[in-house]
Amino acid sequence: MNSRKRALVFVTVAAFGLAGCTSFQDQPKTAGGSLVGAALGGWAGSKIGSGNGRLAATAAGALLGAFVGGSVGESLDRADRAHLARTTQATLESYPVGSTARWQNPDSGNWGTVTPTRTWQQPTGQYCREYQQSVTVGGRVEQAYGTACRMPDGSWQVANQSARY
Repeated sequence: MNSRKRALVFVTVAAFGLAGCTSFQDQPKTAGGSLVGAALGGWAGSKIGSGNGRLAATAAGALLGAFVGGSVGESLDRADRAHLARTTQATLESYPVGSTARWQNPDSGNWGTVTPTRTWQQPTGQYCREYQQSVTVGGRVEQAYGTACRMPDGSWQVANQSARY
């Protein structure tokens, strides 16, 4: 078997082996990201060097790709962000200070909360609110704090936020 075929077999085995470390049923985006990342990283690594160096580069690429791909797959997807944005807008518009709204994406299982913590009016007449958010992704909770101000069209525009998801 030539070195190119060996590298391809290695990448394939490594990708499936690394993806097996994460359950597709429990964390489909993380596992899928790991699998795709390992395959792409292994492919990129196989293009570097020759002989034994190519095999080592393929292995390193597959491992790095699996790690990066899993991290990306674990983050919020577009639907999660849409749930978060809708809930944040509605909460800032109508929830009193200290009341908490909750959102959940039934497809990903990710969820979070939004709580207004302070409201004031700028000298220009514009209303602003401070708020707290929590987002739970794969059982890990991330906290954020921010300020948003109400725009003339009625939407709330984030002026600053301590974390991005």
